[in-house]
Parts: sequence; C-alpha cells; structure tokens
Amino acid sequence: MQISSLKLLNFRNYETLELKFSNKVNLIYGKNGMGKTNIIEAIYMLGLTKTFRSNNDDIVIKKGKNIAKIEGTIKDNIFNNYKIIISNAGKRIKIDNNKIAKVSDYITKVNIILFNPDDLKLIKDTPSIRRKMLNIEISGINGEYLLLLNSYNKVLKQRNAYLKALNKKKDYETSFLNILTEQLVDLGLKIMWIREDFINNINSYISDIYYEITHKGTLKVVYKSEFLGKNKEDLLKMFEKNISREIFLGKTIFGIQHDDLEFQVDSEIVKEFSSVGEQKNSIISFKLAEIKNIEEKLHKKPILILDDLFSELDEEKINNILMLIDTDLQTFITTTEITKVDKRLLANAKIFHVIDGKVEEE
Repeated sequence: MQISSLKLLNFRNYETLELKFSNKVNLIYGKNGMGKTNIIEAIYMLGLTKTFRSNNDDIVIKKGKNIAKIEGTIKDNIFNNYKIIISNAGKRIKIDNNKIAKVSDYITKVNIILFNPDDLKLIKDTPSIRRKMLNIEISGINGEYLLLLNSYNKVLKQRNAYLKALNKKKDYETSFLNILTEQLVDLGLKIMWIREDFINNINSYISDIYYEITHKGTLKVVYKSEFLGKNKEDLLKMFEKNISREIFLGKTIFGIQHDDLEFQVDSEIVKEFSSVGEQKNSIISFKLAEIKNIEEKLHKKPILILDDLFSELDEEKINNILMLIDTDLQTFITTTEITKVDKRLLANAKIFHVIDGKVEEE
C-alpha cells in the first residue's frame, strides 16, 4: 500500500499544496513550526479520517477559512482517489468521488502506522489514552470492531442513565436493567476477545523486535480487563451481586470501558522503571509489531510514519530501527536535523525541505 500523491487546501498552514511521494522512503525536514508534521497529519487523516493531534478535527482548517480538503491517490492493488472534506458542520469522506456513509467502511481501506513523540503518553498517561490507541489500531484492520464498540457505548450510556433513574426511586424493578446488562456483557465479551487476540498477535513479534533495537531485555504487552478469563455466566453473576452498589453510585462499575495495557521489560513495568529513550523503544517496537500483524492478517503492507524519530535516541538505536524497516514499505520520516540522518538512508530517500509553509523537493 502506498500514497503516490497528496493535495491540500486550507489545511493548517498550507493554503494549497501538492506533493508526489516515493514508494520507498520520504524524508521531510525543517525547523520546528514550519509545517513538517502538518504533512504527515494530512496523510494520517486521509487514511483514518481523524487527526492524531486533537479531539476536534476542525482544528486543521486554516485560520480565516471555513473548509479544508485533503485529497490523495493511494495504491492498494489498484489506484483510488481518497478525499476528506472538513468544515465546522462536520466531515465528508469520499473514495473515487463516491460518498462513504459509514466511517467503518472507510478506515479499513488504508492502513497507516504512526509513531509520534506524543505516543509516549501510551506509557505515561491514563488507561483511556491506551484504550483510544487500541480502538484506533484495531478498527483499522477489523471492520466489525468499530460497530461493536459503538453498540457497547450506546448500551453503556443507556444503562448508566437507567441506574441513575433507579437511584431516585424507593421501590424499583430490575427486569429492564437485566436486559441491558446482558446486552452489555454480550458486546463486551466480543470486544474483549478481539482485543485479547490483537495483543497476543503483537506479543508474538514485539519481543524479538525490541531485542533487535536494544540488544537487551524481553518486552511484552499485558492486556488487563475485568472480563478477561470470565464467561457470560460469571459476568452476569458479578453484575447481579453488585446491583445495589451500582444503583447507589448511579453508574456501571464493571466493563471493558476500564480495560488497560501495561508494557513490561523483563517483567518490570516500563512506566515505572524505564528512561524516556527506553519508553520510546518500547512504543516503536509496538508499532513495528503492528506492521507484522497487518501483513499477517491482511496480506498487505501498511504505510509507516515516523514523526521526529531521531530525538531521544542514540545513533545505534536509530540505525537498528531503520534496519528493521522493510525496504518495500513506504515510509515517511520527519526530522529537524538532516545531518543526523544516515547517508545510506539519504541516498535512497526522496527529500522534502519545509520552510515556513513552503515545501521544496531536493
């Protein structure tokens, strides 16, 4: 899978921009604040419909404008034209000028793996950040997953509202609550199984990748879920036992909405014992393991984006990472200092220099 061209209108600091890419390595360099990350943000958004830098997609619209467009030609066996139109009223997504009604029908078409410095939040931050990442990555390879997740969240919202209503009554009847609980358990188990399978597949690759980068330690990702190892009957009993507590609190206290991931090296928690560089190696290993997983599951190669790869890592680690990247994989790398880039990589890369919102091809 490769993106051969990109066209932007009123996107971030670009009023108009047209670029053609190499199907191998594309190196984008320039000082901070010039617009490097805006280019890869547009590529990412073209594939997944959302920006990775904010919860509000309309933030990408250039100041003073009311609409932004991202358009690109992507090859996956055949060439297709993908388009995202963003305005304050929402988003429209198209493939070959055909409007796509469901996001779930779109986001499985283009597989993009991104590493960005903010990904360190996956280790440092709250479980909600890790769940969001998990949802994004699985949705890109499993069209059913996003539908299950949306259904689960609707039932969860309805169940919480009903629990709050019951909290205000002296006498209450729980038959409708039991129906909602069964729906929640059925959907939650399906989501949990998909998440567990995804993490198991990641773990089948991640340790070897981490060792190739660092030459020490065994990395694994531990999936934590209140549903893990339980069947439907176990879970229904657990909810039944805690009905009074849930009504008192007015909310659902169990479920896959509490799931979490934990990164461990040699059974020690990375968040607690590792340096920033080691944390970065862990996340990059996770991303490279995702590539292997996509190749195994979908029998195709994703597009890889490495944003600001060269900060916080020594030259040896950087070279080890680059050696792991398949030469047939289309890769985008951003950096502030081209002098840090290995000459062999430069020799085989298409180079773009970004200066204050203008892009020069070298």
